[in-house]
Amino acid sequence: MKISVIVPAYNEEKTISTCLDSIVNQLEKPDEIIVVNNNSLDKTAKIAEKYPNVKIIKEKRQGIAHARNAGFNKATGDILARCDADSIMPKNWLKQIKKDFESDGQTIAVTPDFHLFDMAIVKNSLLPAKIFFAISRLIIKMPSLIGPAMAIRKSAWEKVKNDVCVEDSDVHEDIDLTIHLSKFGKIYLDHQIVINMSARRIKFNPLSFFGEYPWLLIKMLYSHRHLF
Repeated sequence: MKISVIVPAYNEEKTISTCLDSIVNQLEKPDEIIVVNNNSLDKTAKIAEKYPNVKIIKEKRQGIAHARNAGFNKATGDILARCDADSIMPKNWLKQIKKDFESDGQTIAVTPDFHLFDMAIVKNSLLPAKIFFAISRLIIKMPSLIGPAMAIRKSAWEKVKNDVCVEDSDVHEDIDLTIHLSKFGKIYLDHQIVINMSARRIKFNPLSFFGEYPWLLIKMLYSHRHLF
C-alpha cells in the first residue's frame, strides 16, 4: 500500500521547512511527497526544492481546494495523506494511518486528534480537538476530516473528485470533502495520531475565525442538506 503526501502551500516560507522535515522523518516513509505551489510570492517553492524527495507542482487557480485537488489528482499512491504547510506531523502519522486502512477495509478516510502548538494556553491540551469533534458529530453525525491533516483512499477520491466544491467562499473544504465521502465508507478518528496544527488564524484574525467561519459553515450545511 503506497502513500502519497500532499502539501498545498501559499506563501508558507516561514513554516514549510518544519512541516517537510516532519514528513521526511516519519517512521513509515512516504512513497512520494508533493508540494502544490498555489501562486506563492515568497520563497516557499525554493525552500521545497531543497528537499530531494519532494515533487513540486503548480496550481494557478487560487484556493485551498484547488491546490488540494491538484495534488490528489497528481498523486500515485493508494493512500492520499494531506497536511497543511504549517502543520507538524508526529513520527507515527503515516505508520498509523497505513495500519488503519489495512486493518479495516470499510475505512475510506482517517482524521487525527490535534494540539494547537502555537497557542500557549492550550498547547498540550486535546480539549480543542474534543470540542471540535463533538460539534462535528452533533452537526454532521461523523468525525470531520481536518485540513491540517487527513488521509483518504485514492479509490474513494476518484468517486467524489468531480462533486466536491472548490470555492473557498462557499464551503469549508475539509467538511465538504467529509460529507461527500461519507456515503462510500467509514471515516475513522484515530486518537493515536496527534498532530500539531497552527492556531494562527485564531490568534491573528479572531473576527474571521469566530465570525466568518461559523457563518460559512451554516451556509454550507444548508447548501449540502440534500447529501445528509
